Amino acid sequence: MAQPRALIVDDEADIRELLTITLRRMQIDTEAAADLSAGRGLMREQHFDLCLTDMRLPDGNGLELVEWMQTNAPDTPVAVITAHGNVESAVQALKLGAFDFVSKPVDLTNLRRLVTTALRLRGIEDSSDDMQLIGSSRAMDKVRQTIAKVARSQAPVHITGESGTGKELVARLIHESGPRAGQSFVPVNCGAIPAELMESEFFGHTKGSFTGAVADKEGLFGSADGGTLFLDEVADLPLHMQVKLLRAIQEKAIRPVGESTERAIDVRVLSATHRDLAELVADGKFREDLYYRINVIELTVPPLREREDDMLEIAASLLQRHASGGTTPRLSDSGREALRRYPFPGNVRELENVLERAVTLSSGNQINADDLQLRDKGQPARDIDDDTGPAASTDDSTLTEKLDDVERDAIVRALEQTKYNKTAAAKLLGISFRALRYRIKKLGLE
Repeated sequence: MAQPRALIVDDEADIRELLTITLRRMQIDTEAAADLSAGRGLMREQHFDLCLTDMRLPDGNGLELVEWMQTNAPDTPVAVITAHGNVESAVQALKLGAFDFVSKPVDLTNLRRLVTTALRLRGIEDSSDDMQLIGSSRAMDKVRQTIAKVARSQAPVHITGESGTGKELVARLIHESGPRAGQSFVPVNCGAIPAELMESEFFGHTKGSFTGAVADKEGLFGSADGGTLFLDEVADLPLHMQVKLLRAIQEKAIRPVGESTERAIDVRVLSATHRDLAELVADGKFREDLYYRINVIELTVPPLREREDDMLEIAASLLQRHASGGTTPRLSDSGREALRRYPFPGNVRELENVLERAVTLSSGNQINADDLQLRDKGQPARDIDDDTGPAASTDDSTLTEKLDDVERDAIVRALEQTKYNKTAAAKLLGISFRALRYRIKKLGLE
C-alpha cells in the first residue's frame, strides 16, 4: 500500500509545522494550505487519505471545508482543530460529517491516535455481514445505509427504538464496519449497575481507594480504550454520573477512583435507549448538555410491525439457527399466516422466543399456528420498559407462567416416561438433546 498522504489547513505557520513534523514521523506525506481556498484547490488536484483543518481560517472556517468535502471528497476523513472547550463547534463539525476533532493546544498523543484510527479507513470495505441485520425492506435498507455512513466517523451515535428491535446489534455493526473493528466492543447496561458502584465500574479504581477495593480495577472506559463503548439504556444513568460521563466524553480523559490525575482515553461512545431522551430532558431527568453530546447522530431502528415484509425472512433465519441434526424446522401455511397477523410488541426478541418455544414443543419439523401459541391480535400489547425484555403486565405475566407450565409438564412427562433418559426424552418430544437441556435449565428442572 502506498504511503498515506495528509492535507493540513491552518493559517498559523507554527501549527502547520508542528503537524507536518508529527505526521512525517508517522511516515505520512503532507501538503499544507494557509486558507480555505488553497485547501479546496489542493483537494481538487490531489487525493488525500486524511485532512486536518483549523476551525478559524482567513477566508472562512473549517466547517465550510467539512461540508464541502462531503460532496467533493467524501472518502477522505477530515478532523477539525477547535479551541479548547468549544464543544458547540466540535459537535457541529461532527454533525456536518467530520471524522473527529482535536482541541488546542494540540495533544500530540491524542493526535497520533486520531490519525492512526482515521488511516485504518483506507481500504476498508463494508465488512458488516448483512445477514446479521436480516430483512430486505426499505426501512432496513435505510438502517444499513446509515450504519455504513456513521461507521466511517467517530461521532457519537444515539440508537433509538423499541425494546427487542436489535439496538445492540446495530451498535456492533457500526463498530465492526469501521476503523475500530479490530479493537474491543464493550457493551454495558446502564440500568444494571448499582448507583454507588457506577463511578468505579465506568472509570476504574485503585487498590485501597474504598472499602472492598482489594485490587486495581481498569473500568469500562479502560477496557474499551482504542475501541467502542456501548451505553445501553443510557437514560437510566443517575444525574451525578451524567456529569462525569459528559466530562469523560468531552475531555477524552478519565480519572479512576483513588487517583489524583487523569489519563487520556481513546473511546468511541455509542448509546441507546427505548425512552424519549428529549422528553426526559424537558422533565429535568436527563442533562441537556449530555443529550446534545451523545445525540450528535440519531439512528432509529424500526419496530417489527413496520417491517412486515421482513417477518418471514427473519423467522426462517431464526429457525435455521435452531436447527439440529441438519434438519431445519419449517413454518406451515397456518404458521406463516399467524406470524403475519400478530403485532409482536416485543419485536424481534419476542419473535425469537416464540419460535424457540415452538421448536421445543412441536411434534415434528413443521410448525403450525397452534405451536406458536400467539395471543389474539385484539389483545392489548404488553408494555416495554427496557431493552432487556418486555415488562409483563399482570395478564402477560399470567400468560407467560401458563406457557412455562405447559412446557414444564410436557418435559416432566417425557422424562418420567423415558425413566429420565434425556436423549430418549428429547426424541419423544421431537426436539434436539441440546434444546431439551436448554429448556430443563431455563425452567429450573435440574
